[in-house]
Amino acid sequence: MHIDSSVFATETLDMPGEPETVVRGGRHLFGLLPEALHGVQRIGVLGWGPQGRAQARNLRDSLAGTGIVVTVGLRPGSASAADARTHGFTEDDGTLGDWIAVAGTSDLVILLIADAALAAHHEELFAALKPGATIGLSHGFLLGHLRSTGGGFPPGHPVIAVCPKGMGDSVRRLYEQGASVDGAGINASIAVHADPDGHATDRALAWSVALGAPYTFATTLESEYLSDVVGERAILLGAVHGLVEALFRHFRIGGDEPVAAYRRSCEAVTGPIATTISRGGLGAVREAVADTALFDRALAAAYAPSRELVAEIYDEVAEGAELRSVLLAEQRLRRHPMAPIGGSPMWDHGSAVRASRGDAGGAVEPLTAGLFVGTMLAQVDELAARGHAWSEIVNESIIEAVDSLLPYMHARDVAYMVDNCSMTARLGARRWGPRFQAAYEQLALPAAQDHRTGPGPVEGFADHPVHAALAAAAALRPSVDIAVDAVGTAGL
Repeated sequence: MHIDSSVFATETLDMPGEPETVVRGGRHLFGLLPEALHGVQRIGVLGWGPQGRAQARNLRDSLAGTGIVVTVGLRPGSASAADARTHGFTEDDGTLGDWIAVAGTSDLVILLIADAALAAHHEELFAALKPGATIGLSHGFLLGHLRSTGGGFPPGHPVIAVCPKGMGDSVRRLYEQGASVDGAGINASIAVHADPDGHATDRALAWSVALGAPYTFATTLESEYLSDVVGERAILLGAVHGLVEALFRHFRIGGDEPVAAYRRSCEAVTGPIATTISRGGLGAVREAVADTALFDRALAAAYAPSRELVAEIYDEVAEGAELRSVLLAEQRLRRHPMAPIGGSPMWDHGSAVRASRGDAGGAVEPLTAGLFVGTMLAQVDELAARGHAWSEIVNESIIEAVDSLLPYMHARDVAYMVDNCSMTARLGARRWGPRFQAAYEQLALPAAQDHRTGPGPVEGFADHPVHAALAAAAALRPSVDIAVDAVGTAGL
């Protein structure tokens, strides 16, 4: 897709099919932010969840000295107010207030409250907006809800989205690392859904640059919503949880002790496999395994059932069924809180594995790697078949996984991460993770072990367009890896 800006320079990425334009970020661009925001003097960030907490602080720090004020808006009695004050947002200086009041006094209103709350209160928030105020989103969920209910965004207001390709904690941590390494940050996509004053693209780019995005690519709000929600349920969370559960059980049945089974399943995915993809791409994984024949069989065995599941998820999201299930679940959870997902025996052994890590990082387990890459490739191909741009495909299917989520899973484990993401992501992982686990246990693993796989996707793996797309995106990758400790909260 193409980006036109009157403020920021664009670059062309040579992607499969057609070139795409991006905007490269960096702190040297912060001086351009007031011009690009075109008259925005007050930015209201509604919500203090993982994204709100990170984005409000990044925006405030990037705009320091410009006179542009960033204010956090919370619902009355919010338990998050104390933490917001701890991080410098206070009622005394007007940077913390009631969410409706903040919405009514801001020129750019960024809606980062929970999806269910946004679905319930968007009309109240829209009614409070100043004339011509810009509506900002970091997720397309509201668009899906409005379409399913016959609603729409209020006329006369620019509607933009800036969607970081990582969880809130990553957005803040890499921004802080960017203080010493210019360009460190989380990639982001932008979407312009309505542009009545002609400045929406520049405002979206300014917001993305202020968050610390090393590069920004274009999408549409609908495309972002579809790829993001599908990815959460597939390779980013649901599929990876189902995969490591299935593999742990497989290796235990094969005779491994629990710690060894954990190393060959969860540790293998979050450690050496993720690192290899991040640094060398998907092809580097095959080059790193000792048994390429087993890798090929596992990739072929995982691809077909994973592709079927990703296609089913996509249809559910596109038709609104997934959105409805989230809103229904939110109602149930008011009566019955969600139980932790990490109840199976494998998670009892994660701390022992993490405590015994060395510096080498471990070998790439061929069976685990083949199943993981096969699943990742299935999501890539399904998004490509649905018409998504390659910059979005590689970010939603690969880069977000290996450069944001999997490093956190490596520090804390997969189940912990699932339980500390947004409610929408948690619900999706719980719904679809068991489906992926069953597909691995009943279809992929028996086929890979019994040599019952044909050439399938393996035959074209070396020449797959994903390699060129990922290489083009990787050229803009920050020069640092995210620093993660073993405690804290995540959240997409």
